[in-house]
Amino acid sequence: MKRIAKYVLNYKVLFTIPLVAMLTFIALDLIQPYIIGIIIDDVIEGGDMILLNSLILALLGITIGKAIFIYVSEYLFEVAGAKTSIDIREDLFNHVQKLPFNYFDGTSTGEIMSRTTEDVNKIWMGLGFIIRFMVENIVYFTLASVMLFRYNWQLAIFTLAVMPIMGKVAFTFEKKIGKTFEKISDQNAKLNTAAQENLAGIRLVKAFARERYEVEKFLTENDKYYRYNLEHANVLSKYNPILEFLSNFTLVIVVTVGGNFVIGEQMSTGDLVAFNGYAMMLVWPLRLMGWLTNVLAECQASAKKIFKIMDTQPNITSPKNSENPNEFRGHVIFENVSFKHKGKYILKNISINAHPGSTVAIMGTTGSGKSSIINLIGRFYDCTQGTIKVDGVDVKRMNLNLLRSNIAVVMQDTFLFSDTLRNNISFGVETSTEEEFYKACQDAMVTEFVDDMQAGFETVVGERGVGLSGGQKQRVAIARALLKESKILILDDATSALDMETEFNIQRSVENRKEMTKFIIAHRISAVKNADEILLIEDGKVIERGNHANLLHKKGKYYEIYKEQFKDLDAQKQEVV
Repeated sequence: MKRIAKYVLNYKVLFTIPLVAMLTFIALDLIQPYIIGIIIDDVIEGGDMILLNSLILALLGITIGKAIFIYVSEYLFEVAGAKTSIDIREDLFNHVQKLPFNYFDGTSTGEIMSRTTEDVNKIWMGLGFIIRFMVENIVYFTLASVMLFRYNWQLAIFTLAVMPIMGKVAFTFEKKIGKTFEKISDQNAKLNTAAQENLAGIRLVKAFARERYEVEKFLTENDKYYRYNLEHANVLSKYNPILEFLSNFTLVIVVTVGGNFVIGEQMSTGDLVAFNGYAMMLVWPLRLMGWLTNVLAECQASAKKIFKIMDTQPNITSPKNSENPNEFRGHVIFENVSFKHKGKYILKNISINAHPGSTVAIMGTTGSGKSSIINLIGRFYDCTQGTIKVDGVDVKRMNLNLLRSNIAVVMQDTFLFSDTLRNNISFGVETSTEEEFYKACQDAMVTEFVDDMQAGFETVVGERGVGLSGGQKQRVAIARALLKESKILILDDATSALDMETEFNIQRSVENRKEMTKFIIAHRISAVKNADEILLIEDGKVIERGNHANLLHKKGKYYEIYKEQFKDLDAQKQEVV
């Protein structure tokens, strides 16, 4: 809660105004029992009817004043709580943007969504209600206790004797309810993950007729969520009745002991009524203690989850004193680079010298480490051994944002936002001319299918590009990379869903961009044969390297792949002959 307090201090003025309004409301509320006591003693029993009009007007003024000040207090506390929670959510989201790839390798989307939405909302509720009620209850308890002793110190001692017991119950309740909320919060993240994964992959689920399996999986997580909430309800059912009993027992003491004092003429009837009013002000906070403890436990549990993420420090950051190239040309050098991930070496002693404007192609079986090579260029991961240099500067010494702004990537898993085609293609650039935009779309052959769409580039694609074919999505992603016009272009299996003719035309357009250093990962010989250098990767090592002609001449692994992929074409030629 100390860290939340730092956010609250940013709006100390906004919190102070409703706090003053709340204290004014309490002051007016404390006057009310005193006036009622006077009405009973002096007007009803004393017969002083002249005094009645003044006292009724005073009560009316107090009632109106209380309504105004409670409105100001509740509204501004809610506004202040909302602003604070917005700051927390923004800081959390900004921090998540800084976390490296390896954090998301082990953290589900559903969990992060749960933290940024539901958990922040619980803090909002805590700030909107807890601060107000905690301060309100402390002030009520203190001032009401003073008034009780003012009227009758003996009866006040009887009344307050129950308080230590209620405090002990509330403290025990808070500890147990806090543990249940941590379980509920964790399970809610798992439930969100199950729902998010199912909805994201709903087409796959339907294609494999696995609806029943997914429902069962969701019901399992939902049942756990239900049982944790039931555990929470059991804790509430044990402690809330005790608190309710003790608070009502306090009123029984007031009526019983106070009634005897009135009979023994140690108190007037008006004093007893006033005393009972102040006792209610004492009991009301105690009755709320269970609810406040409940909300406070929710707030604390959510805060722990949120700040756990915010305490996760990114291990890939820009150095304080960065060294940046005088001019980006796209000269990429790997010097004996090795990369270990989760205790296993993915790459071993990789050396590459990609001159500006050249094309380096990488081939290999699935899991051989191809994508890891290009992930190291942009520091999505850091190499374990060796050095990677861009234009003579170690990438670990460069400004991270500057490095990545000069790299355009078409990733293996094509991702499109639920937005217009124009916005998806323009995602990587701040501004571009219509000519530049259209040139990128032509080179990626996006215009071929966009021209047939009624809304053209303003067509809104569904989540992750639903509504487009796999090849169309790849073409949009390639256009997005080309429009960025970076010095380094990375295509990670970017044409796998394209037909041979479309792939050939796009390759030719990419090759014509002489200002770019190009890294191409592919499985098809047709996608890499024009590269300046081709690397064949196996088990994280380079087993063959050279251009297309040289590798065919060696008649090694690359030659075998070539024969396998073009055997049908050779057979057709023989048939023609």
